[in-house]
Amino acid sequence: MKNEITEVDVKKINEELAHRKYVLRPQLHEEVKRTREYGDLSENDEYRTAKRERNRNESRIRYLDRLLLTATVVKAGNARGGIGLFDIVTFRNERTGSERKIQLVTSLRQDALKGFISKESPVGRALFGHRVGDCVHVEIAPGNEYDITILAVEAGEDNEDLPISSY
Repeated sequence: MKNEITEVDVKKINEELAHRKYVLRPQLHEEVKRTREYGDLSENDEYRTAKRERNRNESRIRYLDRLLLTATVVKAGNARGGIGLFDIVTFRNERTGSERKIQLVTSLRQDALKGFISKESPVGRALFGHRVGDCVHVEIAPGNEYDITILAVEAGEDNEDLPISSY
């Protein structure tokens, strides 16, 4: 399945790439050179740490470059008149009776602990396109499933303040 990203995601990815390529990369390269001069590399923790950070930066650059090449750009908004990307949804878990408020976001900006749920997640897939009052079935894995009832939907918008996730 292709990753779906919005224009804001593309902008944020390009900003991060520029920072990593033109600011961090030269700094990390210099740090590796500087720590290499400390001598015996087998006991040089600073050198190993600098190399690890440089490699982590290069890995993130490759990941973001590949993401831009392979992702599909989608528009925020309602899906077929129902719940869409960036909408804020309040629902009740029918098994536990608990209520929860979440916002559907792209997988690149998900943060479940803060209530930002990917539309590709089990809950996101179940909610997408439905309306207030609908009872939908969420299947996480065979044998781990439950029903939720949609209580309220607020139209949301793509928030530029919401960061893209690191990994």
